[in-house]
Order: sequence, then C-alpha cells, then structure tokens
Amino acid sequence: MGKLEKVIVENGITYVLGEDDIYYPDLQLPEGTNYNIGKFGHMRCEYLKEFKHGYYMELLLDGRLNEYLHDIDEECHEMLDRIVEQMKVKQGVTEQLKAENQMLWVGKMNNIIACAEEIVVREVVLK
Repeated sequence: MGKLEKVIVENGITYVLGEDDIYYPDLQLPEGTNYNIGKFGHMRCEYLKEFKHGYYMELLLDGRLNEYLHDIDEECHEMLDRIVEQMKVKQGVTEQLKAENQMLWVGKMNNIIACAEEIVVREVVLK
C-alpha cells in the first residue's frame, strides 16, 4: 500500500488520492459527533437513503447525519421503554406473574416488546 497523497483545492476541501488513482474528499465527522448508532438509527438511515435521498445527502454533507441518527435512536429507545411499561400495566404483566409462571411471563413480554417495536418503527423511523 503506497503513501496517500493529499491535495487541497481552492474551495478548502482536502482530497485524498486513492489506490485507484481517483481523488476522494477527505470527509471527517465534526468533533464530538462520533456516536454509536443502534438498531433504530440504522433503520432510519436506510429509510432516508431509499425514500428521502435529498435529506439524507444534506445531513451527510453537512456532517450532521451521525448526530441525527443518534438522536433518532435515543428517541426510539425512550419511546419503546414508555410503551413497554404502559403495555405491561394494561396486560397485567408483573413481577408476581414472573415468579409464578415464568413461561407465560416470557411469552407476554416477547409479545409486548414486538408490538412496541412495531409502533416505534411506524411512528418514528418511517416518518
């Protein structure tokens, strides 16, 4: 692997010469915005790429995409937690049920989590 050559052009953008002799922009995330993106953030990213490509490119080129996806992921997890707690109360899923009938509790919790995730995806990720 050879040394990467950097070239700065008039508009202030730094380009890197790749191994294929093509110059690529040397894009980096702004300081402090290198967040880990979870399941819902990745789902939102794929949705933006496919259905809102212009907005996706705007966020990407402005260096705000990673922070935006992190915020969406956080919002989704908060909403998921709220919905799961509300559904547990409505369906009577308690610690007592967990102690008395573990398999019933697991089945109900799996159903609640699946339903809550579907709500979060429809309300936040696909909007």
